[in-house]
Amino acid sequence: MLKSTFARTAIAALMCTVAVPAFAQTAPTPAAKSQSSGALGEIVVTAERREQSLQDIPISATVLSGDQLQEKGVSNLEDIQQVAPSIAINTFNRSTFINIRGVGIAQSAPTSNPGVAYYIDGQLIPHEQFIGFSFYDIGSIEVLRGPQGTLTGQNSTGGAIYVRTPKPEFNELSGYVDATVSNYNHYRAVAAVNVGGENVALRVAAVHDERDSYTVNIAPNAQSQPGNYNMDAVRANLRLQGMDSKLNVNVRGEYFDVRTDNNAVKNRNDAVTSDPFVIEEDGRSYQNQAGYRLSGELRYDVSDSVQARGLVSWQDGFTHDQTDGDRTATALPVPASLPTSRSNTAIYPGRVSNASTEFRTLIGELNLLSTGHGPFQWVVGAFALDETVPVSLFRDNRHTTDFVVSNSDIITSAKNTSYSLFGQANWFVTPEIELIAGGRYSWDKQVYTRFAVPGPPIPLPYISEATSHQLTGKLGVNYHFDNNNMVYVTASKGYKAGGVNLTPNTPNFLPERNFVYEAGFKTEMLDRHLRVNGDVFYSVYKDIQLSSLLNGLPITQNALGGHSKGGELEITAQFGGLAFNLGGGYLDAKFSNSGCITDTNSPGTDTGCPTGLRFVPEGRTLPFSPDWTINGGVQYTIPVGSIDVTPRVQWSHLGQQYATPFPSYNTLVPARDLFDARITFDLGDKYKLEAFVNNLTDETYIATQIQNSSSADGGIIYGAPRTYGVRLKVAFGN
Repeated sequence: MLKSTFARTAIAALMCTVAVPAFAQTAPTPAAKSQSSGALGEIVVTAERREQSLQDIPISATVLSGDQLQEKGVSNLEDIQQVAPSIAINTFNRSTFINIRGVGIAQSAPTSNPGVAYYIDGQLIPHEQFIGFSFYDIGSIEVLRGPQGTLTGQNSTGGAIYVRTPKPEFNELSGYVDATVSNYNHYRAVAAVNVGGENVALRVAAVHDERDSYTVNIAPNAQSQPGNYNMDAVRANLRLQGMDSKLNVNVRGEYFDVRTDNNAVKNRNDAVTSDPFVIEEDGRSYQNQAGYRLSGELRYDVSDSVQARGLVSWQDGFTHDQTDGDRTATALPVPASLPTSRSNTAIYPGRVSNASTEFRTLIGELNLLSTGHGPFQWVVGAFALDETVPVSLFRDNRHTTDFVVSNSDIITSAKNTSYSLFGQANWFVTPEIELIAGGRYSWDKQVYTRFAVPGPPIPLPYISEATSHQLTGKLGVNYHFDNNNMVYVTASKGYKAGGVNLTPNTPNFLPERNFVYEAGFKTEMLDRHLRVNGDVFYSVYKDIQLSSLLNGLPITQNALGGHSKGGELEITAQFGGLAFNLGGGYLDAKFSNSGCITDTNSPGTDTGCPTGLRFVPEGRTLPFSPDWTINGGVQYTIPVGSIDVTPRVQWSHLGQQYATPFPSYNTLVPARDLFDARITFDLGDKYKLEAFVNNLTDETYIATQIQNSSSADGGIIYGAPRTYGVRLKVAFGN
């Protein structure tokens, strides 16, 4: 309660500053000047530790500014898959799973890692549980496709996402309040204020977001309404600059508190109703996630052509959750006369699980990079991560409405360390031809301690460890022609560390690797009114890490290898008041060999496979690999007196995909087509009013297929039905 009151008070304080005038004005940025002339603005990316134009770097990427996110209706991380090709995002339980070109993560375990690296303001967020709570007051977002094994390092076999918040501005007092009201009692308010002096500036932003569930729990003894959502978060960034401008320091702090009634999961075998937005659960469900992040980033110009950068980050976040394990209001508990072994839950499935997970992570990075304008540019660096992840998972098989006492315990702690050295050089052999070479060597270690594990007795605590090391990197040739036009060819390798499995007699899982060969082009035409970027790629994916269940307990296995090929094309245009965008991605991702692995949904033994394993044939589609991802939108600004009226319509298509290597009703996520519409009224520099409808056709679609876990049955999470509302943004200052 105190934490929630603190966050709400911070938001209220920011809102009170709306009437304060600005005491300084700053000149328009080059991007702003281009926009005012009716042309496309320059897109700046920071993925290579320096600010660069997207048109100058050989990376397949979608980059959107904060204003572009707003005009496309992107208000949370999951919406990114509707505006960027070749990305699939599935959010359920404690985690947000991101897959790019079919590479990333399908289901997590305490000792596994994601395959798409996520950064906010330069600091890596190494686990998928806490990446969605910083999505407010956004300056830009960069979605990088393909391995980023040089500068990003391990956990980027599929790609990387960089989120940047607006930097504090010197000599400026400004801010805004952005409020949204929509159906399902959805209320969202974001507020930010910038206070800047000559060499000191502070930006503070906060958000409150609450919404009722799209789903109704009709159980007569319902303890909760899964899907209810309530979030408070606040972020501060203090920016300092030396008198000679050589020294720049950013000190950042962030706090988030998210309280929900857990996920609304439709029981696939619902015997009461087939309505996708009606469930029956008698168990009390909740999911509370809270934490904070502190970081300090320093940049110092050693000379006119060399800069030193250092970043230190401390992150502490926890998840406490409870789930109705059988997802019904009728299942009986295991009788007291029977033992509570896992096999009995198949006969008496009624149960309630209670879990607690905490991540305590220390990260440091040092860089030395060139800043001049000569033909040779470079960056070198070192990275270190040290974290502890304690996990407690308890299951009560004797009660169905609330957790009372555990009779199945999993208590563990993982100690993860990662160290790496890296460097990249770019050399213009001629004004047109640029060569790129980069490499990174990583050392990773995991020490896993089990304090309690179901099953046969073992000496406790039981400690195991896994170590892995790998060389990753990138080679490329770029050809630059005209202005902001280039073609490129690259070869890159990404890597994800191996780890330890929960069950002591289960082998460790090996590192995952992804090799990608890519050719692409970037062009701007018609006096910068039309931008067309595209690429084709071929991927060799080895020792894919996949989490599932074996004998009722979680396991991460190396699920064979895969080959994929495809390409992306993105078109953006701005002709005066007319603007449109079209993006598409094609992916053909298959297993490149056959073998035997576990199947969470249908445990069993296939002919020719060891006990408990099922056969995956060569050529079967890789998980989370939709063949087509397409998005497009068009808008036109109409001046009406002093008001600019901009209607916009947009469409996104996400192709069919499967959640595991085993196609079935339990794993199929069918293709979907979503249409959104909005109309924006720009009422001068300070006021903007918007009316919107998302999922205009009210399509019923499966957003996520949840697989069975050791604590709860799987099921279906349906995507949001038609939502509509209004949004008002009031700015002050510059």
